[in-house]
Amino acid sequence: MRAVTTSPSSPEPSPDGPAPSVDVVLPCLDEAAALPWVLRRIPPGWRALVVDNGSTDGSDRVARELGATVVREARRGFGAACHAGLTAATADIVCFCDCDASLDPSDLVPFVDEIRSNAADLVLGRRRPQGRGAWPPHARAGNAALSLLLRRRTGLRLRDLGPLRAARREELLALDLTDRRSGYPLEMVVRAADAGWRITEHDVPYTPRTGASKVTGTWRGTYQAVRDMSRVLQEPPAREGVTP
Repeated sequence: MRAVTTSPSSPEPSPDGPAPSVDVVLPCLDEAAALPWVLRRIPPGWRALVVDNGSTDGSDRVARELGATVVREARRGFGAACHAGLTAATADIVCFCDCDASLDPSDLVPFVDEIRSNAADLVLGRRRPQGRGAWPPHARAGNAALSLLLRRRTGLRLRDLGPLRAARREELLALDLTDRRSGYPLEMVVRAADAGWRITEHDVPYTPRTGASKVTGTWRGTYQAVRDMSRVLQEPPAREGVTP
């Protein structure tokens, strides 16, 4: 892993050009095989921010060669990578998408349209498995349990807490998210709900990922993720005043 000595996250300089209309944060740990497909699916005019979270397979090189902006985050953790991408973003709207080819970044277009039209403040992708192995039973069970706990905590009737999502950058930063592990996506939803955000979800295809999952590929990984997220649900409501 390359050491980062200047700051927790360091975006590489990109060539001069028009400012991106949307930034897509792609947390990445050894996803060199999936990156070509994922980056080809980024809509025109949008910028891919590939957050290298300590890859050893040349993911950063592949991403750079394919025109993505690479952000390095030395601290391991899904939340650490996501937040590094968020702080490196400059576009008004920021999207998040897994970097393993299980989700299609082009499916974010209607999400962004909904944010731009002020019809919602946070749009989430509700995963619909396509083919065997796309969503292991233990991962699906963990997600269902967390959705129920989220409903009890916030009143939100969401069916999924998936990683495909879109919101405005400044409002996301104002949520002051602190989790740097698997609880980051849930913390975003919980704090947004506490702030009175309008949260919607839409069906998106969910296909078998490229390579082995670092989180939900095993019962142990799923247990760790559920434990991280359960800790988030036990936190008291965030401070008032963080409204979109």
